[in-house]
Amino acid sequence: MSDANGSENLAGKKVFTTGEAAKLCKVSQQTIIRCFDAGRLNGFRVPGSKFRRIPREELLRFMRENGIPTDALETGSVRVLVVDDDPEIVSLVEEWLGEDGRFEVRSAQTGYDAGMETERFRPNIILLDYMLPDINGNIVCQRVRENEALAGTKVLIVSGVVEEEEVERLKRSGADGFLKKPFDLRELVVRIESMLGLDAVGRE
Repeated sequence: MSDANGSENLAGKKVFTTGEAAKLCKVSQQTIIRCFDAGRLNGFRVPGSKFRRIPREELLRFMRENGIPTDALETGSVRVLVVDDDPEIVSLVEEWLGEDGRFEVRSAQTGYDAGMETERFRPNIILLDYMLPDINGNIVCQRVRENEALAGTKVLIVSGVVEEEEVERLKRSGADGFLKKPFDLRELVVRIESMLGLDAVGRE
């Protein structure tokens, strides 16, 4: 995993290890540990261990007070583009991911709008309905894959009517995964976490 992708994935977290904090601050882990032990960087120890943990807001405070750029942390939410012409599905996904705290979500209802929003938003992952009003999802997927600036963008196709042969054709078009409708929202988050290498977060 590249440092750039690693920083994006770290930025979606709410609690950091000293090593992760060091990576975001671009200092040594020992520097972070010394600041923690001196009380300059607040946090807590994992019960029954010596491991230190630093909450997101505390790390942001520390970075600002010490003149460390916070861009990697503040703009590092996982960007999710939901492309579906069913407003109910879009609303459910937006609400669920929005409550998670790690995701910034935008939506599009047509392939054309998806292309425009992808250029503006540069999503980390696109949840792409196969059957769109204007074009099929495989065309959108092909266009994403033809754009070098979107090389790191994952594409998860969602559909309830695609046959197994079509799923394989979609993967050949550049899709990274397939999720059959109707899907459980918890399952969706697990798939996103897996595809982007995010730490799993429990939800009730």
